[in-house]
Amino acid sequence: MDDDLVALRDLARAFCEKEIAPNIDRFIEQHHVDRDLWTRAGELGLLCMSIPEEFGGGGGTFAHEAVLIEEQARVGDSAWGAPLHNGIVAHYLLEYGSDAQKRHFLPRLATGEMVGAIAMTEPGTGSDLQSVTTKAVRVGDEYVVNGAKTFITNGAQADVVIVVAKTDPGAGANGISLVLVEGDRPGFRRGRVLDKVGQRGQDTSELYFEDVHIPIENLLGPTEGQGFIQLMQQLPQERLILGLGAVTVLETALEFTVEYAKERHAFGKPIFAVQNTKFKLAEVATDAHISRVFIDDCIARHLRGELDIPTVAMAKWWTTDRAMVALDECLQLHGGYGYMNEYPIGRMWADARVQKIYGGTSEIMKEIIARSL
Repeated sequence: MDDDLVALRDLARAFCEKEIAPNIDRFIEQHHVDRDLWTRAGELGLLCMSIPEEFGGGGGTFAHEAVLIEEQARVGDSAWGAPLHNGIVAHYLLEYGSDAQKRHFLPRLATGEMVGAIAMTEPGTGSDLQSVTTKAVRVGDEYVVNGAKTFITNGAQADVVIVVAKTDPGAGANGISLVLVEGDRPGFRRGRVLDKVGQRGQDTSELYFEDVHIPIENLLGPTEGQGFIQLMQQLPQERLILGLGAVTVLETALEFTVEYAKERHAFGKPIFAVQNTKFKLAEVATDAHISRVFIDDCIARHLRGELDIPTVAMAKWWTTDRAMVALDECLQLHGGYGYMNEYPIGRMWADARVQKIYGGTSEIMKEIIARSL
């Protein structure tokens, strides 16, 4: 943190407390955030903060994105897909896009005029990205895209989708490419917003591509077959984002539960006075501290360009796992009220469970770590 980031935290906190926190229940009911939330964030400079000013961004670093991720998590929101829009979609375009692609899409992502998504997972393909069946077949000066995707964050509102597709189905990982599909292309269709256990305000959707024609200029990267390498290069930042969110949720759950335990009385005294409560909270506090030290170290390494894939895999599985254990303990200490949506702990518990799955499952993270041993 420095003075610039402290000032940004004040701005991000005010935005999240004013624009998001009062509307969380409505976002959950309608299964998406208000579309103008994106443009209001853009007006304040909260979108694409780590994208160079040349392309409409804030000219900052991942540290700027981290501050917003933390402040969103602290108000208990999981509906707004800004971490993916800012820290993932925009960076695929920045790293691999042509100059024309960057100048067309990035300024619009930065203002909130466009919302971004990335479509990897398919109904029959999850962690094994080499097995995707969506195809982008070149026909003259176009690609024709056919296939289906599911579990796509920002899917219902996205104006541009980075699609993982096979441009050479017989080449395995070397046949995967990333292509850009705009939301108004004929043949592009959005399916239902999925009915999830948690994160119910997020417009996680099914997407369908039926003979969608896109120009060859919508290929991301200079040549076909670079998609798998591009994914492997960008997934560490995605996993760092997820780990940071998990740590912040863990810290927030601890804060809520300590407050509740001191106010709630049973058998004539606050439940915080019960030794079991104190011991459980001591364990959660220790997990929170260890997780924070670890994730801050990973952020520092990432800012120096030194964060390696096995370490971020450790961070992703460790923080999401410890957050879920801690949330379960915190919910238990709330008793029956912990299971009520009127208390934030129950919603946080349901929202956090998927963190052990998306962005690469905990099992995949352990496989990555094991390969480095």
